[in-house]
Amino acid sequence: MRIAIAQQNYHIGNFEANYQKISAAVQSAKSQEADIVAFPELAVCGYPPRDFLEFRDFTNKCQQVIERLKQDSEGIAIVVGSPSVNPVIEGKDLFNSAYFIADGEVKHIANKALLPTYDIFDEYRYFEPATEFSVVEYKGKKIALTICEDIWNIGNENPLYKVCPMDILIEQKPDFMLNISASPFAYNHSEERRLVVAANVARYKIPMIYVNAVGAQTEVVFDGGSLVIDDAGNTIDEMPYFEEAIRVYELEPLFNAERDPAKDNLRAKEKMDLIHRALLLGIRDYFGKLGFKKAILGLSGGIDSALTLALAAEALGSENVYAVMMPSKFSSDHSVDDSLQLVKNLGCPSDLISIQNTFDSFLQTLQPQFEGTEFNVTEENIQARVRGVILMALSNKFGYILLNTSNKSEAAVGYGTLYGDMAGGLSVIGDVYKTDVFALCRYLNRNGELIPENIITKPPSAELRPNQKDSDSLPDYDILDEILYQYIEERQGPNELIAMGFDEKLVRRILKLVNTNEYKRYQTPPMLRVSSKAFGMGRRMPIVGKYLS
Repeated sequence: MRIAIAQQNYHIGNFEANYQKISAAVQSAKSQEADIVAFPELAVCGYPPRDFLEFRDFTNKCQQVIERLKQDSEGIAIVVGSPSVNPVIEGKDLFNSAYFIADGEVKHIANKALLPTYDIFDEYRYFEPATEFSVVEYKGKKIALTICEDIWNIGNENPLYKVCPMDILIEQKPDFMLNISASPFAYNHSEERRLVVAANVARYKIPMIYVNAVGAQTEVVFDGGSLVIDDAGNTIDEMPYFEEAIRVYELEPLFNAERDPAKDNLRAKEKMDLIHRALLLGIRDYFGKLGFKKAILGLSGGIDSALTLALAAEALGSENVYAVMMPSKFSSDHSVDDSLQLVKNLGCPSDLISIQNTFDSFLQTLQPQFEGTEFNVTEENIQARVRGVILMALSNKFGYILLNTSNKSEAAVGYGTLYGDMAGGLSVIGDVYKTDVFALCRYLNRNGELIPENIITKPPSAELRPNQKDSDSLPDYDILDEILYQYIEERQGPNELIAMGFDEKLVRRILKLVNTNEYKRYQTPPMLRVSSKAFGMGRRMPIVGKYLS
């Protein structure tokens, strides 16, 4: 038996485009004499469709694609993810299903049992969990067909569910496991995913073919990396990351294998390479799937806007990214010079628009109200908001999408101005800590200086008052980022952080900043997710709360 894996990038709700992509892969698999071709979870409609699933017209269109795929299934079996209608009155109206289609008809439907409701997932909102499980028999083989989370309840210290679908399916003596997934990217997730797949193979002693999605859906990035593991636990193949691909595998060599780690076809993974490629895919798909072509951003001479510009230029083409420098009397000469060198290196169109006259005009207008007060964060924020107005005016006039340039460290502690530097349609590096911003810039410069060295090495500053530095109001980023990581990603509270050796006063100050600035993060653009716990839909905190405040 020959099995094809179609690792594809879908567009949520774009049924015609999704069908054409799936159908083309079916024809390709046929030409390579595959017996089965498998596609990712909810491939028909794209993942995650969210509240589109509440529209009957949306789910009807899913079924129309299934009907068309029946016609494509002559001579090959198609395994594809789609919502299916729950035929009983009780429970949710839909299942998250894997259709097994062959010879012009649906031979089997496997429904997902374990419906995640953590982090970015909210599947129990829409789907009824499966309670019955049976293998698929096809061409003399029994297939244990599961969907994404169904295999994730083993191989971990703290199982989330009380059942393992494979514990039931294995009693029916399947020959191999086939799992279709939409497993999102995080820079530390690929190894965890491989270990879960390997744990299933070790437990059930049969091979697994694991099919994952690729592509970005707003802030969520799917990285591909589909896997084929034989019954001895050898990784026979790991498909490309962040790329569409279709490959065909012979099933027979996956049986009666001997463990040989030297056979593991695993690609080396480096954190900055993964983050770099994930952000590029996120930018490209956000623009491409929404029909946008051109971006604009404010270029300050600092490292965050420099990195954002470099990534956007690589993702969209330098000619499609417009960099606007907006100095004031507080801007240093080297910030302008560094910015000019960067746009020269990248080849991006740019303009220099001084905000000084506009800023002075605001101060003059507010002079009666501000009389007798001192210059403080209010005047600093006016500068940021003037810049935001200029960028949005250019965006409106010429059809650019404004890219937000804030990093995760700033977003965490509220070091940004609402309706100013926090504006934008997409936050490119909002899930990248400041220390990783530096590392990513070094990575981009690995083959030559793309981002000027002075931008990387000079002390970070918002340049909103004389001689301002980030360190005036924030601890060193090495310390800040470690505290933030432990609190946000690892969910360590103040007592645990203090026990790790961090200064108690600093810990309580930083955690208070994170919590009290939740209201700002509610008003920021979507942030491309590259970590295991990003701000946005994957981290749901109350704005009005007292914890650590």
